[in-house]
Amino acid sequence: MEKLVIEGGRPLSGAIRIHGAKNAALPIMAAAMMAEGTVRIHNVPNLSDIQVMQNILNALGCQTEHSEGTVTVDTSTANSYHIPESQMSQMRSSIFLMGPLLARFGNVQVYQPGGCAIGERKVDLHLKGLSALGASITESGNTIICTAKQLQGAEIVLDFPSVGATENIMMAAAMAEGMTTISNAAREPEIQDLQNFLNTMGAKIIGAGTDTITIEGVSELTPCTYRIIPDRIVAGTMMIAAAATRGNVTLENVCAAHLTSAIHVLKRAGVQITIDGDIINVSSMGRPKCVDRIVTSPHPAFPTDLQSQIMVLLSLSDGLSIVKETVFEGRFKHVDELCRMGADIRVDLNSAFIRGVPRLYGATVEATDLRAGAAMVIAGLAAQGTTVIEQIHHIDRGYDRIEAMLNHLGANIQRTMPVPTE
Repeated sequence: MEKLVIEGGRPLSGAIRIHGAKNAALPIMAAAMMAEGTVRIHNVPNLSDIQVMQNILNALGCQTEHSEGTVTVDTSTANSYHIPESQMSQMRSSIFLMGPLLARFGNVQVYQPGGCAIGERKVDLHLKGLSALGASITESGNTIICTAKQLQGAEIVLDFPSVGATENIMMAAAMAEGMTTISNAAREPEIQDLQNFLNTMGAKIIGAGTDTITIEGVSELTPCTYRIIPDRIVAGTMMIAAAATRGNVTLENVCAAHLTSAIHVLKRAGVQITIDGDIINVSSMGRPKCVDRIVTSPHPAFPTDLQSQIMVLLSLSDGLSIVKETVFEGRFKHVDELCRMGADIRVDLNSAFIRGVPRLYGATVEATDLRAGAAMVIAGLAAQGTTVIEQIHHIDRGYDRIEAMLNHLGANIQRTMPVPTE
């Protein structure tokens, strides 16, 4: 398996352009299934998750291509509504195809999805929403089969503002008969991007970005060309990396409005941040301040996808910080890895108590999941000595050649293959 080898202790400096949002690209690629013809999606990063979604679309009969940041999906040859279990097990976002396939074919057969092991992420809310739209759902072991001759609009109240469930229901309801209202909807920017994409294809959806989304069903969607938003989690990761290494980094192609809570926390830690349109400059020349309390929660609160990364910065701060994780119960697996590098962190239930240390030290650590892997990269950049990160396939799910991005800013990171033994 490939590894990342990082020589730490170098402040990051320079400018970097942030690539498109994985969490916008995946549901938008799934939604392309709803229009017969060729859809072009620009600003799509080159990630393993994107390749998995392409493979799934190809298995459904589509023709796909990913070249120079543009994904082309020709759905005119789509002839299947059965997603192979081997592909669903690779990526949780494959569940996004339930709504589009049900809308187009009236049938869908899927399996419980895979992905990062960061806690329990049931698909119950997805199934409840589709059932409310008139789908008949049968579960047998790991298999889920949904059928619906004609989806019908409904009033749906989510028990939790789930991003995936909100998006799946939106896509199915876009071609349902009548009006659908989703209350307690998730408010993430990626949901707004999906709404804009669907509306560009001819859907009639309003309210994304608020807790109430209204969808007037249409009988047909038509192919379009669309450009997705920048990746706010990649941007946040790079901002934290700049702060942790006491560097000076300019990020281009960023939407600051998507990062309000992260920017607020970084400023509390003493990081200097200036914003000029879609450009953000991050500068930190001294030891960060502790932050007494950070609570992860659905957007617009502090994102769970930046929790592990911010913990690296707090590990180097002057004082005691507290991070409470309220979204995923399994999202503290990076703590043991950080402690291998000299961090002083204690976990009690869903709260982490971080007592800052003057420095971290290089070690051999593991990327236990996507965002934990990004955290270990930041720790390696800030640490004294050499850090080796294993299981980096997790990182490749969400960062387009993370080593190239950071080396462009003056880091020293090499991707290596293990030497075979005789």
